[in-house]
Amino acid sequence: MNLTSPSQVKAWCIENGFHPNKVLGQNFLIDRNALLGIVDAGLGDIEDLSFAKILEVGPGLGVLTEEMLSRGVSVTAVEKDPVLASRLKESLGSPEKLDVIAGDALKYIAKGGSEIEFDAMVSNLPYQAGTRILLDLVVARRIRSMTVLVQTEVAERLAAPEGSKTRSLSGVWAQLDYDVKILRKLPPSCFWPRPQICSSVVKLVRHDRNIALSVEERKLFHSLTKRAFEHRRKQLGSIFKDLIQSTARAEVLSNEDWITLVKGLINENA
Repeated sequence: MNLTSPSQVKAWCIENGFHPNKVLGQNFLIDRNALLGIVDAGLGDIEDLSFAKILEVGPGLGVLTEEMLSRGVSVTAVEKDPVLASRLKESLGSPEKLDVIAGDALKYIAKGGSEIEFDAMVSNLPYQAGTRILLDLVVARRIRSMTVLVQTEVAERLAAPEGSKTRSLSGVWAQLDYDVKILRKLPPSCFWPRPQICSSVVKLVRHDRNIALSVEERKLFHSLTKRAFEHRRKQLGSIFKDLIQSTARAEVLSNEDWITLVKGLINENA
């Protein structure tokens, strides 16, 4: 089956009585140019593809999986839908370099899946859980680069600089250890069924600028920023009372500002 052919994808679904699940965010990529661009971006930084281990979350029918396998990498594909998980390996010819995990990606990560030494993640993330999956992985800091398809508004929040109206907790957490760049926007016509919103390809590449942060500092960083963005319309001084004296709001601060606050609070309590 040509996985970028809308007619063939639809025919398979009808033949097998399969209905894409909106709750699971099942919108299958059917644009070949977009497919090649995503895989090029996701694998382009890897020197030896024959030894590369790639994580894919939500492989669906396997369009990204098939293209990545054709380039010689090993793929661990985590698929929540039991019907799609059961058919994936056989439908692609039972390749030796494909390992299919049937289950919830969030549970897989929580049980230690993020501790496996993957060289990269390349995924069309499910809409509903995509942000949480990505944040769990960036906090774990185990994967060097992640190239993912997400809703455009999610991509914009991930990449937003300080002071931006789209600055959010997800962007603050992601940028603590990753450089985030939006590569391209994809219209709804690139997917079947067509979503009602646009998607974007975003790439996160791990940096080492904050590698020296201690476990305690990271824990406080995540705690402070989470609380601040839960009350983003309030000034920091109102949220944290005696801890922080500031009239600024959460989205104004850079990650460097947050780190300075964290270090200051820890030093005060030392």
